[in-house]
Order: sequence, then structure tokens, then C-alpha cells
Amino acid sequence: MHESFNESTEMYLKTIRELSIHNDLIPISALARRLEVSTVSATEMVHRLEEQNLVEHTPYKGVQLTDNGCQHAAEIIRSHRLWERFLVDHLGIGWSRVHDVACRLEHATDVEVSEALDDFLGHPAACPHGNPIPQAGSVLRTVVDTTLNELEQGQRCEIIRVHPESTLLLEYLESKNIKPGQKVMIDEIAPFNGPIMISIGEKQQALGQEVATHIFVQPLEG
Repeated sequence: MHESFNESTEMYLKTIRELSIHNDLIPISALARRLEVSTVSATEMVHRLEEQNLVEHTPYKGVQLTDNGCQHAAEIIRSHRLWERFLVDHLGIGWSRVHDVACRLEHATDVEVSEALDDFLGHPAACPHGNPIPQAGSVLRTVVDTTLNELEQGQRCEIIRVHPESTLLLEYLESKNIKPGQKVMIDEIAPFNGPIMISIGEKQQALGQEVATHIFVQPLEG
């Protein structure tokens, strides 16, 4: 286990980092929604993390990780994504099911085990959902890319990653065969925040705007 931190602390650090793009302030209400706890509970935990020099809290604005918190969050995320890679590649567990399993394993994995797992896997660059695996001893680098809902009608793209992950989201995307590596055409964008019509190969389907914000893509020419 990551030394001196319990599972609840690790989940908060990991979630703050996942919600942050440019180390910006994350509202405690958003943190509470993601963790499915009350805002009061989240506020109490944030104060405890602040006492441990893991986060900085700006009243009425939000919370961000300290350098120390970023380092610990990267260790947890590294463990999580390595386990996802192992579960898919070597145990054959479904792409949409490994997130929850890896969430449990990450808290029981110390750094030595993570390094052995990384060696065994051949130092993979990304998890099965396309998200980069931090290198040992480093912080998680910020990835600035485009989400599906930012594209315009008629544009083509390739799906790069799905983030932040949840089993519900992954199961939904798997049912529509929407995964990293797939080429997508934006056929139509309904007005008033309506659905986005996309084509993958010969199949057309609708995606809600909220789902599209979790799908990161690389726009393609032509």
C-alpha cells in the first residue's frame, strides 16, 4: 500500500488529479459528486488533507494538489493503469470491467509491486482506455487534447482516450463499439445542446453531449 495513506485519502488525491486539467481549482461540490459523498464529508476530508500538506484549499473557490499531493496521486494512478493493462492483456477481463477491479487493487499495491508489474508488462505507455501511465517517480503530465463535443459537423477524428473513467461510462461506450483507435465522422450536431450524430464505419449512432466530453480525440484531415 502507498505508505501512510489510507484508501479514502488515496481516492481523494486521485480524484482531484483526474478532475484537474491545468492544476486548476476543483470545487469541493464537484469532488463530492465524483466520489458520491456529501459536500460536508468532502469538505472535512479536504481539511485533513490540507493538514497533511497534500492539498491547498481556497475558500469558496476550490482545492488543488500540492507538489507532495501530485506525487502521491501519480503513484496511485500509475498503479491503477498498470493493473488495468495487466487485467486486459493477461487475464482477458473485459475492457469495460477492469476499472472497478483496478480501483480495488491500486490501494493494496506498494511501489515495489508497481515497478515489478511495469517490468512484466514491458513498460506500457497507456492504459486500455488510452490514458498515459506516469513514469516511476514522476508526476502525471497534463494532456491537453480535444473532446468530441468540441468538433464541428463534417469533421473526422480518431478516438485517443476516455477520461475520467467509470464502469457505467465504459460499458455504455463498449456497447456502441466506441474505443481508442476508432475513426469517427461527425454527421450532425443537434441544436440546444442536443445529441451528436456520429458514424463509425457504416454504423451511425447518437451520443449525448455529456458523454462526448469524456471522449478525447485527434482531429483528422479530409
